[in-house]
Amino acid sequence: MHLQNISYSAFRRHAKTYIEPAVIHKWHEFQDAELEVLSQWKVKIGGDMRADSPGHSAKYGSYSLMNLETNSIIDIQLVQSNEVGGSHNMEKEGLVRSLQLLESKGVAVDYIVTDRHPQIQKLLRERNITHYYDVWHLEKGLSKKVGKVAKEKDCEVVKKWQRGISNHVYWCATSSSSGSEKVAKWTSLVNHMQDIHTHDNPLFPQCLHPVRQSRDRKKWLQPGSKALYKMEKILTNKRVLGDVEKLSSRYQTSTLEAFHSVILRFTPKNVVFPFIGMLCRLYLAAMHFNENAGRTQARTTSGKLRYRLLYPKAKKGGHTVKPVKSPPTLCYVYNLIALVFDDIVPNPQPYLEELQRIPIPDDLSSQFYHPPLTEAVDAYTSRFR
Repeated sequence: MHLQNISYSAFRRHAKTYIEPAVIHKWHEFQDAELEVLSQWKVKIGGDMRADSPGHSAKYGSYSLMNLETNSIIDIQLVQSNEVGGSHNMEKEGLVRSLQLLESKGVAVDYIVTDRHPQIQKLLRERNITHYYDVWHLEKGLSKKVGKVAKEKDCEVVKKWQRGISNHVYWCATSSSSGSEKVAKWTSLVNHMQDIHTHDNPLFPQCLHPVRQSRDRKKWLQPGSKALYKMEKILTNKRVLGDVEKLSSRYQTSTLEAFHSVILRFTPKNVVFPFIGMLCRLYLAAMHFNENAGRTQARTTSGKLRYRLLYPKAKKGGHTVKPVKSPPTLCYVYNLIALVFDDIVPNPQPYLEELQRIPIPDDLSSQFYHPPLTEAVDAYTSRFR
């Protein structure tokens, strides 16, 4: 068709000169204003890392911090694996950099909600920062263990308790005012599954549900049975009890996981990006998410709230109902366009200098020896290779 199109080299030249400086400047402008406001009181934040690959050998790790009271992203740190000696250290380094930024801006942390990453636990414990765990991460781990027990011989009855145990994790977290009360309610589950509804712990002496005759007498776990032994071993494990005690009662990181889904639209995991390209796409995803985090639920023409029915893989055939949100807005895009043409195109130098101040780590291949072509050819043609 003989259609002319912009070449890749031209696109990269325009991106480096105009687009990337605009994105960096706009994000820093928003971040400085946001942190200045947050410096007036203690903030409740959630943190989590996203790797750029679905496996265990990620090149990039992006650590995101969210203000849990407003569901807005306040910081993103991009870490390359060779900066920290391997991808397993990226999450800790991302949080360290984010906390350093908050400290430099005078922002005090009330508490932080994360997953149960051991390095994160140790870091926050050493810094005396109050740390709570996200409920979903604990519930997911327990559900896998309980599901495995339910498939064993003489443990089929456990399958009837799987959904109840998952719900009980959330109830313990949200209905308790202290960590010890969470543990008391959690350990009462062992008695409850045996049809025993009074407990020795004074913080939770008896179950709160009304006393009624069960329709299914076979669902109760029998004393001395293999099923009860396996379940008690899982539910009263020392580490599990410690994790239950530190579950977050109010805020969770589910909105942060939703932000990670938005990142996939900007940085697909099957596409490789340079460091600055990846960083700019993360900032764009944050701008998009922050602008649309408070969208209202959509309505039909008759005024009824809209919902949709989903069948997620994790439900294993079960369904879930989700509200349909109103269409997203893209005001941040128009602001970036205005910045490019009104300010950057006439005088790009100040914006390029701001971009160049960002430290870029060496490529992963830089740690290896790259022989000259003649040396490589000699080695290839030698009979001793």
